[in-house]
Amino acid sequence: MPLCMFCGKVMSTEEEVELWSRDPVECVKELIGNPSFKVDMAYTAARAYSDPVGEHRVIDEMWTADWWGEKQKALPDGATIAPIILASDKTSLSQFQGDKSAWPVYMSIGNIAKANRHQVSMRATVLIGYLPVGKLDCFTPDARSLAGYRLFHHCMSLLLHSLIAAGNNGVDMVCADSWIWRVYPILAMYIMDFPEQCLVACCKENHCLKCLVGANERGEGLDSVMRDPESTKNILERCKNSQHPPEFEENGLHAVYKLFWADMPHADIFMAFTPDLLHQIHKGVFKDHLVKWCVDIIGEEEVDARFKAIPDYPGLQHFKKGISTVKQWTGSEHKEMQRVFVGLLTGAVPSRVLVVARSILYFSYYAQLQIHTVESLEGLQTALAGFHTNKDVLKDLAIREHFNIPKLHQLTHYIQSISLFGAADGFNTELPECLHIDFAKDADCASNKRDYEEQMVLWLQRQEAVFLCSAYLDWLSQEPGGWTDSDLHSDLDLDLDLDLDSDSDSDSSSEEAEVKPAGKFGVTHVLAKTPAHPRQSVQKIVGAHGTTDFLPALQSFLHTNLPQNTLIPGVQDRFDLHCQVVIVMPPALQVSEAPMRRRISASPERLASGRKSGGPARFDMALIRVGPRTSHLRTLDGLRVGQVHAIFCLPPQFGEYSRALAYIEWFTPFRAPDPSSRMQQVSCSTRQLCRNAAVIHVDDIVQPCHLIPKMGECHMQILCTHLRKKQCTKMVLPC
Repeated sequence: MPLCMFCGKVMSTEEEVELWSRDPVECVKELIGNPSFKVDMAYTAARAYSDPVGEHRVIDEMWTADWWGEKQKALPDGATIAPIILASDKTSLSQFQGDKSAWPVYMSIGNIAKANRHQVSMRATVLIGYLPVGKLDCFTPDARSLAGYRLFHHCMSLLLHSLIAAGNNGVDMVCADSWIWRVYPILAMYIMDFPEQCLVACCKENHCLKCLVGANERGEGLDSVMRDPESTKNILERCKNSQHPPEFEENGLHAVYKLFWADMPHADIFMAFTPDLLHQIHKGVFKDHLVKWCVDIIGEEEVDARFKAIPDYPGLQHFKKGISTVKQWTGSEHKEMQRVFVGLLTGAVPSRVLVVARSILYFSYYAQLQIHTVESLEGLQTALAGFHTNKDVLKDLAIREHFNIPKLHQLTHYIQSISLFGAADGFNTELPECLHIDFAKDADCASNKRDYEEQMVLWLQRQEAVFLCSAYLDWLSQEPGGWTDSDLHSDLDLDLDLDLDSDSDSDSSSEEAEVKPAGKFGVTHVLAKTPAHPRQSVQKIVGAHGTTDFLPALQSFLHTNLPQNTLIPGVQDRFDLHCQVVIVMPPALQVSEAPMRRRISASPERLASGRKSGGPARFDMALIRVGPRTSHLRTLDGLRVGQVHAIFCLPPQFGEYSRALAYIEWFTPFRAPDPSSRMQQVSCSTRQLCRNAAVIHVDDIVQPCHLIPKMGECHMQILCTHLRKKQCTKMVLPC
């Protein structure tokens, strides 16, 4: 395809590019008729509520949001919508040298549950084409950018042409429920990063792609008029006829006259641009802006020292060398930084800067919820309003001159997008990044690097044929009645893998696990059947675990819980010690559908032995039940913080007692949250100038918690010394 057709000048050379495509309507037929998705397929819009009365609406899947219901009203009775979800992202194929790249375009449908769309192995998102990635050297440098815009739209119009007739008239399709439905495939969402969004919208990068906000007003959080596809097409048509409309420059448009989305039925391309959690929030507003602002305020060295001083916590990445030396960041590392960032800033920045940081992080966490309610959407709006109310403090500190930041302005459209299309995790750009591995990088590795796109397509065709054959054989092997209850029960048995470290003193994962009965709120405590340290003396427990008041605390426990016991524990007794307890809690559906597994360790210092290196002692913090609790597991009522030093069982001479015990050192009850960070505050609890200790039941431990030192404005080297000497007593608990 010669490129000179897009240029007004006669060029001496031409460049040919290739477009690889497949019919998207046929792909829709394959997806909507796949029996693997039968249970997780929706054909009509629905409203979900969290209460039987129907007062508290819930938004999670696409069919529970507003877009589907609005489009359904514009179609004939009995019509079934197949919301088309497109995704594209140019990716590099060269590892060390060279400039080979591919531009895959993926497609899925909103009828399939987002949990299946997120799994690459489910094949719920398919590859529908490769866009050309030519260098366009046949154009002058001034015309090359516009030619790239026009080439993109021309190729996309060829790729998606069949969707126009199908969206207008509908297509009869055999669906996964074995019924034939009249399906209308309608473009609903387009997932891509910001530069490609500008490419699709034919808009300059210094303008908003969804609304007509002024270039100098993007940092004010104002509500502006939304872009209209018909108005945009009219402006471009007038520009094509040399009428020079002033709106062309005001709206920041490019002179692309054949838009691929111009004839798409029932589609609004500007509404189709979805929030990008990875590039807009994690990498954009948080890492590129908020972190940079805070580093400019307190200094790079101080930030690194504070990251180093953050205590370890199970599942939390510890930046042992700070963050200034990290050159290549990942999305998961951005999320790990966010978990401690507010606590890290406490005392180092002015209170209003802390409010700015907290507001951005609150917005980030609300935006990542998998289920939204009216309260969570209000939380998004409140967090964004809190940022705009306090952001001028950065101007006062000479950190920023303005806030006309495109990614910051995009946050104002999150609530609208979530209300239209469902929770933001359903259209995150992290999925196309994962799809590149299977549909681009692995395919390129299978080629001989010459005419690689042709070989990639052939390899992918063969891989898909193998997958379809395997899926068909699996479907045939299933019993006609489907899974029986006994089969399903065996598949859903509780996974008791303790996720142990490879340390020599850890409880053996090969031993059968002991499951404690579920508590009032469905919480289960799991201990290894075989203790890691059997028959330990009291002297060893006191010395290795720091349980100074072990015997007095145990005697007090026995007096309260076993009043009939006449034996007094002494140095002659020996106890079986466990290194950890795993707490299995019900899933938090707004975050994940899987049960939450939390590990609390109480392991002594591990000495080096042979080739095995040693390790420091680890005594985790935990929230412990000390009073009656409400049915809401997400509150702190009836809880208190304690540090778990030992997990043990009573020896048989004290009678049959099946419940495991733990020696803990208390922290003070929760004080009023810090007004700026809103983090709970606690301190070490003492009694007669000694740590306040007690022996409790292991099943009174609710979950682990992370305490961050209240660092204040002291020099971090002094603070680190205090932490090593355990002289820092004031701590803050992240909410």
